[in-house]
Amino acid sequence: MKDWVITFVDQKGERASLPYTSEQPPTLEEAARLVRSHLFPVMDELDLNDFDGRDSMPTAKWLKEQNGVEVTSITEAP
Repeated sequence: MKDWVITFVDQKGERASLPYTSEQPPTLEEAARLVRSHLFPVMDELDLNDFDGRDSMPTAKWLKEQNGVEVTSITEAP
């Protein structure tokens, strides 16, 4: 297993990061879901894929458009 760091800009415009452990790096959508569960634990239960077939990354889109939160990088931890 490898350790990854998901870096994002939160709703205050401050850079923050989350650790993630997996063989492969998370996709942008997986990273967005992790960030959402970290910042908005109650919202974690919502299914945002009402854009099914129209949007491949509904969580990432929701975070950016509704909250100003954006995943900026996914890197392997040193």
